Amino acid sequence: MALKVYNSLTRKKEVFEPINTPYVGMYVCGPTVSGESHLGHARPFITFDVVYRYLMHLGYKVRYVRNITDAGHFEEEGREAEDKITKKAILEKLEPMELVQKYTNLFHWGMTQFNNLPPSIEPTATGHIVEQIEMIKNIIKDGYAYEANGSVYFDVEKYNTDFSVKGQPYGVLSGRILDDQLDTTRELDNQEEKRNKSDFALWKKAPPEHIMRWQSPWGEGFPGWHIECSAMATKYLGEEFDIHGGGMDLQFPHHECEIAQSTVCNHKLPARYWLHNNMITINGKKMGKSYGNVIKLSELFSGNHPMLTQAYAPSTIRFFILQSQYRSTLDFSNDALQGSEKALRRLMEAYDWFMQENFAEATVGTDTALNEKLTKLVNEFSEFMNDDLNTAKVIANIFEIVPIINALKDKHIAKHTLSAATVSLLKEQLKAFITDIFGLVTTKTADNNKLEGVLQLLINIRKEAKQRKDFVTSDKIRNELAALGVQLKDEKDGGVSFTIN
Repeated sequence: MALKVYNSLTRKKEVFEPINTPYVGMYVCGPTVSGESHLGHARPFITFDVVYRYLMHLGYKVRYVRNITDAGHFEEEGREAEDKITKKAILEKLEPMELVQKYTNLFHWGMTQFNNLPPSIEPTATGHIVEQIEMIKNIIKDGYAYEANGSVYFDVEKYNTDFSVKGQPYGVLSGRILDDQLDTTRELDNQEEKRNKSDFALWKKAPPEHIMRWQSPWGEGFPGWHIECSAMATKYLGEEFDIHGGGMDLQFPHHECEIAQSTVCNHKLPARYWLHNNMITINGKKMGKSYGNVIKLSELFSGNHPMLTQAYAPSTIRFFILQSQYRSTLDFSNDALQGSEKALRRLMEAYDWFMQENFAEATVGTDTALNEKLTKLVNEFSEFMNDDLNTAKVIANIFEIVPIINALKDKHIAKHTLSAATVSLLKEQLKAFITDIFGLVTTKTADNNKLEGVLQLLINIRKEAKQRKDFVTSDKIRNELAALGVQLKDEKDGGVSFTIN
């Protein structure tokens, strides 16, 4: 069975056929690093990490590009126009790029905790200003953008008029009709500069108080949010690539604008397949600052949030997300996470035992029905993943296998009832899907991660004690850790490394 994915562009499942097999180009919109990553960021990046892993499992050579938005990102829709990076830098009394580095580091830390693989390329918006300016110049040259008072806007109505006859109107991805958009567009700053309300900014003139600014043919300014991704995707994946991914909240206006810009510049749709994960709700409510229910990743892992009754391991969050198919709704609650925590521990304990157990006597296979049942359950893993990456159904099958493994462990089922072929298939496919594709860590690995987290906490407390000149506490932590076989080493740069004997 060939891999099928739901293409948001055509609104149907399609067989995945790369442009240039076995190579696959995948672009996923990364974070705007103006603040700490939160629960809402977990779903898209875990989802597309699994997509990345599964494509490689199928034998594709994948170039996975995930950007960092570290400039601009002012909103055109739904709120007052603002530059998130500049605004937050002023609030935190940091240089913009100092703020960017701080939250980029935190984002990478969160992705590592989730056991996400790093992308092949992680370009930044500020590192590609030249490419964005060149793309804007080309759009102006072709007559689909115009300059106004040092800003440049994309002419949506002209694009819509010219490309509707080609079956690519503005709204082709989201299904929105331009006339309806015009009726609902809010009045925003500098709206009078635009020819039409629906036009969006490619480049914005920097006001005097704006910190981040670059020289351009239209004066000092900074790029629009949408042009950044078009420029970076084109540079690293070409004029047309295989997969563009992101959350459903990015379908409009971000991805819609990307399609329009890239189509004008490259004379073709940028991506063949558009994959969008659904959002996470919290206790049935949309997550957002106005609801007071945004939970940062550090708060999830520490339990330090009023909505949480305990800390949750990153592997538990990952497992919780994979228990739902990526396009389905996913409601977060303490009860749901506690259920996931128990289920994951049960799964990984069974998995660890089975993978380490010697089944030398499992050669007879006396229980034909049991062998056939296990073979069917395992063979369905790929069938479910090939049907639009249905991780939920794979996990359901795994949990039909877990009680059988536990029965073997408790000697309620004799090992000789399994054939050598069944044991080999189980070990091979459970490893492939549980650890290689789903990225779930074994119980031992999870415990090691917890230990490292505790050690890092003690190192931070010791560092704070030294800064207060509380050398009694500092020395006590070092000496007692040494007695337990943990050696701390103070580095010249102020950092601390440790070794466990």
